[in-house]
Amino acid sequence: MSTLAPQAISTKRLDLLPLRVEHAQEMATVLSDPALHTFIGGTPDTPQALRSRYQRMTAGSPDPAISWLNWVIRLRDESCLTGTVQATISPSGHGPVAEIAWVVGPPWQGRGIATEAARELVDWLSQQPVHTVIAHIHPEHRASAAVATAAGLTPTDEWHDGEIRWHRTIGR
Repeated sequence: MSTLAPQAISTKRLDLLPLRVEHAQEMATVLSDPALHTFIGGTPDTPQALRSRYQRMTAGSPDPAISWLNWVIRLRDESCLTGTVQATISPSGHGPVAEIAWVVGPPWQGRGIATEAARELVDWLSQQPVHTVIAHIHPEHRASAAVATAAGLTPTDEWHDGEIRWHRTIGR
Protein backbone atom coordinates (compact mmCIF):
# COMPACT_ATOMS: atom_id res chain seq x y z
CA MET A 1 0.00 0.00 0.00
CA SER A 2 1.36 3.42 -0.86
CA THR A 3 1.25 6.14 1.76
CA LEU A 4 -1.81 8.37 1.48
CA ALA A 5 -1.78 12.09 2.26
CA PRO A 6 -4.69 14.24 3.39
CA GLN A 7 -6.16 16.58 0.81
CA ALA A 8 -8.37 19.60 1.36
CA ILE A 9 -12.03 18.55 1.32
CA SER A 10 -15.05 20.88 1.19
CA THR A 11 -18.65 20.30 2.18
CA LYS A 12 -21.63 22.64 2.09
CA ARG A 13 -20.49 24.46 5.27
CA LEU A 14 -17.05 23.12 6.07
CA ASP A 15 -13.49 22.95 4.87
CA LEU A 16 -11.49 19.97 6.06
CA LEU A 17 -7.94 21.28 5.90
CA PRO A 18 -4.85 19.07 6.19
CA LEU A 19 -3.44 19.52 9.68
CA ARG A 20 -0.52 21.93 10.02
CA VAL A 21 1.59 22.70 13.07
CA GLU A 22 0.39 26.31 12.80
CA HIS A 23 -3.15 25.15 13.69
CA ALA A 24 -2.05 24.29 17.25
CA GLN A 25 -2.66 27.70 18.80
CA GLU A 26 -6.28 27.99 17.64
CA MET A 27 -6.98 24.29 18.17
CA ALA A 28 -5.72 24.47 21.77
CA THR A 29 -8.61 26.85 22.45
CA VAL A 30 -11.11 24.71 20.49
CA LEU A 31 -10.08 21.61 22.46
CA SER A 32 -9.62 23.28 25.85
CA ASP A 33 -12.84 22.10 27.52
CA PRO A 34 -12.14 19.20 29.94
CA ALA A 35 -15.60 17.80 29.09
CA LEU A 36 -14.16 16.65 25.73
CA HIS A 37 -12.16 14.07 27.70
CA THR A 38 -15.13 12.52 29.50
CA PHE A 39 -15.08 9.40 27.32
CA ILE A 40 -11.51 9.37 26.00
CA GLY A 41 -9.66 10.28 29.19
CA GLY A 42 -6.76 12.66 29.64
CA THR A 43 -6.79 16.42 29.85
CA PRO A 44 -6.63 19.25 27.31
CA ASP A 45 -3.20 19.96 25.83
CA THR A 46 -1.51 23.31 26.26
CA PRO A 47 -0.77 25.15 23.01
CA GLN A 48 2.88 24.09 23.31
CA ALA A 49 2.02 20.43 23.91
CA LEU A 50 -0.45 20.46 21.04
CA ARG A 51 2.16 22.05 18.76
CA SER A 52 4.61 19.28 19.65
CA ARG A 53 1.91 16.65 19.06
CA TYR A 54 1.03 18.20 15.69
CA GLN A 55 4.72 18.16 14.71
CA ARG A 56 4.80 14.40 15.32
CA MET A 57 1.49 13.84 13.54
CA THR A 58 2.39 15.86 10.44
CA ALA A 59 5.76 14.09 10.22
CA GLY A 60 3.78 10.92 9.52
CA SER A 61 3.85 7.39 10.81
CA PRO A 62 7.27 5.85 11.33
CA ASP A 63 5.81 2.70 9.74
CA PRO A 64 5.67 3.19 5.95
CA ALA A 65 2.73 0.76 5.73
CA ILE A 66 0.58 3.09 7.88
CA SER A 67 -0.75 6.49 6.83
CA TRP A 68 -1.75 9.13 9.37
CA LEU A 69 -4.32 11.48 7.87
CA ASN A 70 -5.39 14.46 9.97
CA TRP A 71 -7.58 17.44 9.20
CA VAL A 72 -8.87 20.45 11.09
CA ILE A 73 -12.51 21.36 10.56
CA ARG A 74 -13.05 24.96 9.51
CA LEU A 75 -16.58 26.37 9.67
CA ARG A 76 -16.55 28.58 6.59
CA ASP A 77 -19.30 31.08 7.63
CA GLU A 78 -17.60 31.80 10.96
CA SER A 79 -14.05 31.52 9.57
CA CYS A 80 -12.92 29.50 12.57
CA LEU A 81 -11.64 26.04 13.40
CA THR A 82 -14.14 23.87 15.25
CA GLY A 83 -12.54 20.44 15.59
CA THR A 84 -10.68 17.63 13.86
CA VAL A 85 -11.22 14.45 11.89
CA GLN A 86 -8.61 11.80 11.35
CA ALA A 87 -8.02 8.48 9.65
CA THR A 88 -5.24 5.99 10.25
CA ILE A 89 -4.88 3.68 7.26
CA SER A 90 -3.34 0.27 7.99
CA PRO A 91 -2.95 -2.91 5.99
CA SER A 92 -5.07 -5.96 6.81
CA GLY A 93 -5.74 -9.36 5.28
CA HIS A 94 -8.89 -7.99 3.60
CA GLY A 95 -7.34 -4.79 2.29
CA PRO A 96 -6.51 -1.41 3.83
CA VAL A 97 -8.50 -0.42 6.92
CA ALA A 98 -9.17 3.19 7.94
CA GLU A 99 -9.71 3.82 11.63
CA ILE A 100 -11.44 7.17 11.93
CA ALA A 101 -12.14 9.59 14.77
CA TRP A 102 -13.58 13.08 15.19
CA VAL A 103 -13.89 15.76 17.83
CA VAL A 104 -15.75 19.06 17.77
CA GLY A 105 -15.35 21.74 20.43
CA PRO A 106 -18.36 22.28 22.74
CA PRO A 107 -19.34 25.71 21.34
CA TRP A 108 -19.98 24.06 17.96
CA GLN A 109 -21.54 20.79 19.11
CA GLY A 110 -25.14 20.00 18.26
CA ARG A 111 -24.92 21.74 14.88
CA GLY A 112 -24.18 18.70 12.73
CA ILE A 113 -20.55 19.64 12.17
CA ALA A 114 -19.11 16.29 13.27
CA THR A 115 -21.70 14.45 11.18
CA GLU A 116 -20.99 16.51 8.08
CA ALA A 117 -17.22 16.15 8.50
CA ALA A 118 -17.32 12.39 9.23
CA ARG A 119 -19.64 11.71 6.28
CA GLU A 120 -17.36 13.62 3.94
CA LEU A 121 -14.29 11.86 5.36
CA VAL A 122 -15.88 8.45 4.73
CA ASP A 123 -16.90 9.54 1.23
CA TRP A 124 -13.32 10.67 0.56
CA LEU A 125 -11.96 7.38 1.93
CA SER A 126 -14.29 5.47 -0.40
CA GLN A 127 -12.35 7.03 -3.31
CA GLN A 128 -9.04 5.82 -1.84
CA PRO A 129 -7.65 2.28 -1.72
CA VAL A 130 -9.53 1.53 1.52
CA HIS A 131 -11.63 -1.58 2.08
CA THR A 132 -13.02 -1.01 5.57
CA VAL A 133 -13.72 1.96 7.85
CA ILE A 134 -13.84 1.46 11.61
CA ALA A 135 -14.30 3.66 14.67
CA HIS A 136 -14.14 2.89 18.37
CA ILE A 137 -16.84 4.58 20.43
CA HIS A 138 -17.55 4.55 24.17
CA PRO A 139 -20.90 2.77 24.72
CA GLU A 140 -22.35 5.81 26.55
CA HIS A 141 -21.26 8.39 23.97
CA ARG A 142 -24.57 8.77 22.16
CA ALA A 143 -23.48 11.77 20.11
CA SER A 144 -20.51 9.89 18.61
CA ALA A 145 -22.71 6.86 17.98
CA ALA A 146 -25.09 9.13 16.03
CA VAL A 147 -22.18 10.52 14.00
CA ALA A 148 -20.94 7.01 13.20
CA THR A 149 -24.44 5.92 12.17
CA ALA A 150 -24.80 8.94 9.90
CA ALA A 151 -21.45 8.07 8.30
CA GLY A 152 -22.74 4.58 7.50
CA LEU A 153 -20.96 2.65 10.24
CA THR A 154 -22.72 0.03 12.34
CA PRO A 155 -21.77 -1.29 15.77
CA THR A 156 -20.23 -4.73 16.08
CA ASP A 157 -19.95 -7.14 18.99
CA GLU A 158 -16.23 -6.37 19.26
CA TRP A 159 -14.80 -4.29 22.09
CA HIS A 160 -11.45 -2.52 22.32
CA ASP A 161 -10.27 -0.73 25.48
CA GLY A 162 -13.84 -0.36 26.76
CA GLU A 163 -15.18 0.94 23.46
CA ILE A 164 -17.41 -0.66 20.85
CA ARG A 165 -15.96 -1.20 17.40
CA TRP A 166 -18.08 0.27 14.62
CA HIS A 167 -17.60 -0.93 11.04
CA ARG A 168 -18.39 -0.15 7.43
CA THR A 169 -17.23 -2.06 4.37
CA ILE A 170 -16.67 0.21 1.42
CA GLY A 171 -18.28 -1.17 -1.71
CA ARG A 172 -16.41 -0.88 -4.96
